[in-house]
Amino acid sequence: MLGPVIPPPFQLRDVYPDDGEAYLHMRCDPVMMAELGGPQPRDEVLDKLRRDVAAVAADQWWIRMIERSGGTVAGTVMLWSHEVSGTAISEIGWMVLPEHQGVGLASAAVRELLGEAARDGRWGNIHAFSGITNVASNSLCRSVGFTLLETTEIDFAARPGQTFAANHWVITP
Repeated sequence: MLGPVIPPPFQLRDVYPDDGEAYLHMRCDPVMMAELGGPQPRDEVLDKLRRDVAAVAADQWWIRMIERSGGTVAGTVMLWSHEVSGTAISEIGWMVLPEHQGVGLASAAVRELLGEAARDGRWGNIHAFSGITNVASNSLCRSVGFTLLETTEIDFAARPGQTFAANHWVITP
């Protein structure tokens, strides 16, 4: 029997304006974006970075870069509030670059951010929407303690009007 995966050392830090290369690597990559409608245009990704940095500076959203020793960005984990069908919810999402996947970084980063959310107290129940065919993300939700509510069609915020089938998960941090 294999023991638990112990992720390599990492830290979570706020997104910075100079994280453009990491954003482009994550959001313009066809493999990374396969479950989310495909790669995004470069100019849209850089505009998203500017909006994300502003939202973090205003303490509206938490967008953390997963940084390994030596300053290498391995991915991101984020928590934000928005409306779904007229109801305000808090949502968590994550992306880990392919070369850093499979070592437990995503689940460790999600656990850490959920811990911050529990201590902060403002987020309430936290929702996650994983593509129904995204085995890794759905496994992460299960292993971290999320409860599966339903399978649904959701509108992907980065691509207004584009929907995809997702498992809707929830957790109380």
